[in-house]
Amino acid sequence: MIMIAFSVISISIMLIIGVVLYMRFSTLSREEMVQSTEKLMEQTGENLEDYLVSMRQISDAVYYNVIKENDFTSQEQDIRTGMYLLYEANKDNLQTIALYDRGGNLMAAEPVADQKANIEVAEQGWFVRASEEMENMHFSTPHIQNLFDDGTQRYYWVISLSRVVELTDKGVSQPGVLLVDMDYSAISRMMKQINTSNNGQYYYLCDSNGEIIYHPRQIQISDGISNENSGAVSEYKDGVYNETFEGEQGQVVVNTISYTGWKLVGVIPYSAYTSGMLNIRYFIIMLMLLMAMMLVIINRVISVRISRPILRLNDSVRDYEAGEKPEIYIGGSAEIRHLGYSIQRSYEQIDHLMKQIVMEQTERRKSELDALQSQINPHFLYNALESITWMVEGERNDEAAFMISQLAKLFRISLSKGRTVITVRDELQHAQSYMNIQKVRYKNTFSIIFEVDPDILTYCTVKLILQPILENAINYGVAGMEDSGEIRVTGKQEDGIVVLAVSDNGIGMSEEEVSLVLTDSNRIHKHGSGVGLVNVNNRIQILFGKEYGLTVESEPDEGTTVSIRLPAVPYTEENRKILEQGRTFNREEIKDN
Repeated sequence: MIMIAFSVISISIMLIIGVVLYMRFSTLSREEMVQSTEKLMEQTGENLEDYLVSMRQISDAVYYNVIKENDFTSQEQDIRTGMYLLYEANKDNLQTIALYDRGGNLMAAEPVADQKANIEVAEQGWFVRASEEMENMHFSTPHIQNLFDDGTQRYYWVISLSRVVELTDKGVSQPGVLLVDMDYSAISRMMKQINTSNNGQYYYLCDSNGEIIYHPRQIQISDGISNENSGAVSEYKDGVYNETFEGEQGQVVVNTISYTGWKLVGVIPYSAYTSGMLNIRYFIIMLMLLMAMMLVIINRVISVRISRPILRLNDSVRDYEAGEKPEIYIGGSAEIRHLGYSIQRSYEQIDHLMKQIVMEQTERRKSELDALQSQINPHFLYNALESITWMVEGERNDEAAFMISQLAKLFRISLSKGRTVITVRDELQHAQSYMNIQKVRYKNTFSIIFEVDPDILTYCTVKLILQPILENAINYGVAGMEDSGEIRVTGKQEDGIVVLAVSDNGIGMSEEEVSLVLTDSNRIHKHGSGVGLVNVNNRIQILFGKEYGLTVESEPDEGTTVSIRLPAVPYTEENRKILEQGRTFNREEIKDN
């Protein structure tokens, strides 16, 4: 639990730190991407401006150094030569240099080529814009150059730079239009160089009206397959803007190209940020995994250091509860040591109290057993002595001597040196002596038969358990019968149980009486010593346990059988002491030999 708690707290903190780091890195990554985009666009814008400035300079050179300085009528060749030299010097970036009068008639062109028929130059967009705004230079959008036929049947993409110029023809000044067609491939190359990103980021070029000058998807846009938000972007000033176009969010960076009004636009979709954060995401995940492994190890070490003393204390307590006697663990922090000392003192006190209770229970059970044994009424002794006196007075000396010898054997076994546990042999001898005396008293009106397996004679039994049963068999069974009463004593062993049974063929008992024999200790006895079967049953169960004792079976007019069940415990001095200690019978403590 300690490790789980530490781990949950640590992982929660790590997750929070990871999210914060990811958000911080994400913000920095976006800022860095925007900054790098601005720098790239600034550099590209400067390159475009340099290129456009060079085109302006060519236009200025043609106008001021060639056209304005010469009369077209008298110095036409000089004008053509000047235009030719300027074209040759810049032909890598130029497609055409052409001069038209205000009516749209071609006056000179380089390289020399035939103008196509049916071309209305005055209606061309570049010519119209130059004528309407004479004080400015005008840049057109990319278009196919379709004015001249150079015989190659090739078409060229150009951007037209047009302006109104002043022509001198026969000394008379008149307006005209100078056209410089720039090769579009130069601008295309510059734009392709920056459109190399594969994360969705791209750059395009549009004019102040939103017309596309260059776009990496220009063909798709012209075919209507794709769209671009160039119309809205053309209204933006230089800067960074959040944009949502066709359901996709992103940012656009706008940079205006000087002299032209063109807009260089960088588009950064949010997917580009995600792509850029992929490595950072992997880094943070790996960092968190490493931190998690380290924290798990650290938490494990800390939790073990905290929990090990508690677990060892718990194990020693469990061993103690299981019956072992280990030393209670005392270690760890001061609180755990104090707890260990407290538990140890508690167990010592419990052991002391348990020993006292066992001693008290032992004494109490011995007292109960002695009390039960002392309940044997001396009435039998009085009757036996009276019979002996009667025999002596009648000069029946042999019978009196037999009675005295049997009575001596009876009391020798009854006393048994104060022992409670004796052998089955001694108990049977005691029963035989008792029955010999009773037969004399009752003038042999009944017979007694002993059928005992010799193998059980050396087992343990409680003394004086057969006498009360035999007395009841005489008084309640065969006393009223004439020469037909029979009492049979049997003994055998069954599955580790010694079974002694006393059977008579007397008057028997009803089922109700049988149920009261072993349960009602307050019954008034009509005859005998007054020691009932409840007494015998209690004495057996005190020593051996509730699973042993007496069982009674009887049928009216058929007789009664009382069975004694005892554990088959060999009689030894050690076993006798164990049984007489008064503890609950434990088979494991008993020695079999």
